[in-house]
Amino acid sequence: MLYKIQGILKKKEPHRVIIEVGGICYEILTPATVSSRLSNDENAPVQLILYHYFTIDQSRAIPMLVGFIDELEKDFFEKFISVTGVGPKAALKAFDKPIAAIARAIEDADMAFLTSLDGIGKQRAKQIIAHLQGKVGRFALLKEEECAVKPVKKEIVEEAREILKRLQYNAHEVDTMLKRALTVDHDIENVEDLLNEIYRQRA
Repeated sequence: MLYKIQGILKKKEPHRVIIEVGGICYEILTPATVSSRLSNDENAPVQLILYHYFTIDQSRAIPMLVGFIDELEKDFFEKFISVTGVGPKAALKAFDKPIAAIARAIEDADMAFLTSLDGIGKQRAKQIIAHLQGKVGRFALLKEEECAVKPVKKEIVEEAREILKRLQYNAHEVDTMLKRALTVDHDIENVEDLLNEIYRQRA
């Protein structure tokens, strides 16, 4: 059983990386929250903890590797896919926000947050909460920097806050919307990007 891979990063995409080890290149699937924290430099050293499974394609079984930066991330992934109907492919898509934030949403039964994850609808979110609530608290304690996303400038956040207040949202609603939007793993360069992300999550 494969546990860890250590080599040279040859290519990085949002949901996969190519790692060279001793002249052999391995394709490793990665959640967006993992890819975003890896170096963008070709030939940078990289080490990933592995989860592997088989996908069935017609009459053959294809081995697949999923990479994580640390053991806790892998443990949470395995918990997540233990939910009926949530397989590795679905979990890879859903992990587009920090693991700590997802775990907190499960513990808090936060349907709005869970349904904002890629590919997770209301029924699936209910199943996730029913199966995992009370079991993932330790993952919610992960430091945010360990699930880091690119920080957003304070002035952008404050401008968005003022706009939301003018739109008649109360302080609690504003804080909740901003907190969720700021967990995304893609760049937020201006207030328009931030407000668009808030709208996307509420849609």
